[in-house]
Amino acid sequence: MDHKPATIAVQAGRPAHEPDQPLNVPITMASTYVAGGDKEYGRYTNDSWVAFEEVLGKLEGGKALSFASGLAAIATLLDLVNDSVVVATEQSYLGTIGQLADLEARGRLTARLTDFSDTDGVVKLLKKLDGEVALVWIETPTNPGMQVADLPAIIEAAHEAGARVVVDNTFATPMLQQPLSLGADIVIHSATKFIAGHSDVLMGALVVSDEALWDVLKARRDLLGAIPGPFEAWLALRGLRTLPLRVERSAANAAALAERFAAHPAVEEVRYPGFGGMLAVVLPTAEQADLLTHSTSLWVNATSLGGVESTFERRRRWKTESATVPDGLVRLSVGVEDVDDLWDDLVQALDRLVG
Repeated sequence: MDHKPATIAVQAGRPAHEPDQPLNVPITMASTYVAGGDKEYGRYTNDSWVAFEEVLGKLEGGKALSFASGLAAIATLLDLVNDSVVVATEQSYLGTIGQLADLEARGRLTARLTDFSDTDGVVKLLKKLDGEVALVWIETPTNPGMQVADLPAIIEAAHEAGARVVVDNTFATPMLQQPLSLGADIVIHSATKFIAGHSDVLMGALVVSDEALWDVLKARRDLLGAIPGPFEAWLALRGLRTLPLRVERSAANAAALAERFAAHPAVEEVRYPGFGGMLAVVLPTAEQADLLTHSTSLWVNATSLGGVESTFERRRRWKTESATVPDGLVRLSVGVEDVDDLWDDLVQALDRLVG
């Protein structure tokens, strides 16, 4: 029987429904197993990872691998690229841009960063690079600009150019977007964010629909040792159980806040794609953006995102952030608090900016 995502998030990855079985997979704290079975060693598998991977894989419509962090997942994937071109979203996560720049500086690949909200431009670039591209790396919505890519059109063009397609689904989560069903080859998550959802875990994940590709990536994870801890995997699975509820609430809050921001005179621009719990606002100056992020009591000025609590930050405070991001852009990760309380906290700070 096919179940809906909300049911999968709760029911998958559980022990068998038999007398005296626990409802949850216990944490397996083991580095070594008795020889003669399938496990052998703690770098190859762990029951806590397997349960997490089962749930996330089913939600994304593929087979998952968990990693020590989102960056570890990115590094494991990019480690397979050699002497090829990677076409990536220009406003990708800083860790992605940083790894691409590092590999390019060492002669391992050529990175072509472009605006994926310009579908025609991306398609033309891929036709020009036909046969030279190994990966097309898409973030949608982008971090932090909130741009949205036309996944079906770009995926088709990428495949015609001979490239595999990676989609960073951290912002949307499988509750709102399932890129494998649209033809993508690989989905990547910083599970630190919405997947785990409580700002207490560092983890990453890859999800693929091709068994042979999963085997390649699993072998690479084994070799590089980019594995999560059992406790982290258990916490991430615990957070994943409530993903449907958290995404529904944070998305409703974000949509309501986007409307209220649009009506406030201190705000020049609101960037909200119409779904999900992330949005961005642009204030006239960096100084005003900094004042906003330092003048609230509920909203926390912090990096990262996707927790149950609401956080925000001026992204250009990071020196390596893309120059295409406005100085006054504030990225907001909307939590699950009462939306009126969240707005009251914001509006008292915004009102100060307009006197």
